[in-house]
Amino acid sequence: MLRALRLRTKFLSVPNMDCTDTITENTLRAIRFERPEHIPVIFWINPACWHHYKKDTLFELMAEHRILFPDFTSEDAALPELAPWERAGKPYTDAWGCVWETTDDGISGSVTKHPLAEWDALQDFIPPDPAQSNGMAAIDWASIKDKIQTAKAEGKHGVGSLQHGHAFLRLSYLRGYEKLLLDMADGDMRLRRLIEMVKEFSIGIVQRYVDFGVAMMRYPEDLGMQLGPMISPEYFRTYIKPIYEHLMAPAKKEGCLVHMHSDGDIRVLVDDLVVSGVDALNLQDLVNGIDWIAAKLKGRVCIDLDIDRQKITRFGSPEQIDELIRKEVEKLGSPEGGLMMIYGLYPGVPLENIKAIMDAMERYAAFYS
Repeated sequence: MLRALRLRTKFLSVPNMDCTDTITENTLRAIRFERPEHIPVIFWINPACWHHYKKDTLFELMAEHRILFPDFTSEDAALPELAPWERAGKPYTDAWGCVWETTDDGISGSVTKHPLAEWDALQDFIPPDPAQSNGMAAIDWASIKDKIQTAKAEGKHGVGSLQHGHAFLRLSYLRGYEKLLLDMADGDMRLRRLIEMVKEFSIGIVQRYVDFGVAMMRYPEDLGMQLGPMISPEYFRTYIKPIYEHLMAPAKKEGCLVHMHSDGDIRVLVDDLVVSGVDALNLQDLVNGIDWIAAKLKGRVCIDLDIDRQKITRFGSPEQIDELIRKEVEKLGSPEGGLMMIYGLYPGVPLENIKAIMDAMERYAAFYS
């Protein structure tokens, strides 16, 4: 895996992934509204890009953008290893017994077989052990502890993370999305038992990271669709919000920053997310609306903005890309901080647009400096 990407991306999919990375003092200052030197920016390259684009072209772009890839050297010019759930034509069964399949190498698959699709299977169901697994693959806690301690010695700050989809999505992986919503509507007590099982597994992950002294914990989950959330506010407050609060409590107790991620339109859930104790919220820009984000969240929580991947960066011009990112920085940023930006590159974006995104992110990172 590219060292530059390993250190700077919010979520990586690699075999035996431990979800451990580091952040700089500047990022901590941005989250805490303590006047960072510049806006923290991350450019993440999805593994599928390495067979959709010429690898040398991507490496050249990385080498030309030292703010986005400060640690990149020619020695790092090696292709990332795919996670087992990112391999086309090769179904993968995770530690919970969910079967994942994908049609394109590098793109995370979707769950095609749900081990608890029938409630009768719950009686003998055994969840994974957080001492041995992160839910998707094996985890080496001794190695993670060493990484965090090494980072501290180098003046960096360790970050821990749950696997993406740790609560609501994990329940849907186990039961199936439609059945899960029906369980919530019915108030099925077996769902309560399953929630406790999922929650206790994740608290075992969180507590270990917190005990190792990470500066921030990440809680990645997708709750939104193109329009509106995948779960009603009522069901979210009843079933999912209590899980989040339970999992965030150990981090908050130790003064560890809490980072929450969700794709999609989460506008009707934001108030419940923020009051749960979130310090930084990673959400999509155009789906939720730049003006809405500014009115609702600016100054209230650090906005970790997920730059558009559906419209302008894919189909617009380099000039439109520059205008979009400049407008977002002007409306959502401030000299005090409270803004971070990330772009996830997926196949299909024209090369000239990739360069325009990189150029604009580097240019406007210094907007308030």
